[in-house]
Amino acid sequence: MEDLGAPGSYLTCGEGIPVYSSDGQVVGKVEHVLADPDVDVFDGIILDTSVLPGGHRFADAAQVDEIYERGVVLTVDAAAAERLPEPSANPGEIEVGPDDMVPDELRDKLHRAWGRISGKE
Repeated sequence: MEDLGAPGSYLTCGEGIPVYSSDGQVVGKVEHVLADPDVDVFDGIILDTSVLPGGHRFADAAQVDEIYERGVVLTVDAAAAERLPEPSANPGEIEVGPDDMVPDELRDKLHRAWGRISGKE
């Protein structure tokens, strides 16, 4: 493994830097960092494992051992890195539309019913 430079964090992890397996093999390049810096949450990285489009894989934060200024090292070896899953939609993210909303009249009835059941009314 080449000199990866100084230790860094997901905040300094740049797209295009190499991703190494725990046994020192290059397994791809960082395509995207999944994080919410506003609440300091690092979810993982999307790595591109192919020179052709479509070779994206997801490495969960727990599978990222170290982040350096010129590379990322995973906790898994090269064989396991080949079996990383393809990225998918975030199951924790939902969209709420007008059809999902409870009408005001029904919401008021539910609040009154809950108040009676709980003894607060």
